[in-house]
Amino acid sequence: MEEAGRDRTGCENLQRALSECHQRFGPGVTRDAACRHLNRALAECLVSFVCPEESEAVRTLCGSGGTRLKRSLCQQAQLSLSVCISSHQPD
Repeated sequence: MEEAGRDRTGCENLQRALSECHQRFGPGVTRDAACRHLNRALAECLVSFVCPEESEAVRTLCGSGGTRLKRSLCQQAQLSLSVCISSHQPD
């Protein structure tokens, strides 16, 4: 994720914190609970880097309840984000 000493994604600090959390806690339920927030934050950071428009659309449209139209737009945004993420995965 780091290139030539600089963080291209803006996620390096979260990656480091998650790694440190994993070092502090052994595998298992305790680690899962202790590191869950960092794992989620890193995932959201990386997804936002790879698919910024789609990620923002999901945050905007799916953040709270709403009308049938908003729920439909949320579903469309989620699908677009899923397609974007899939397009960045190796075959």
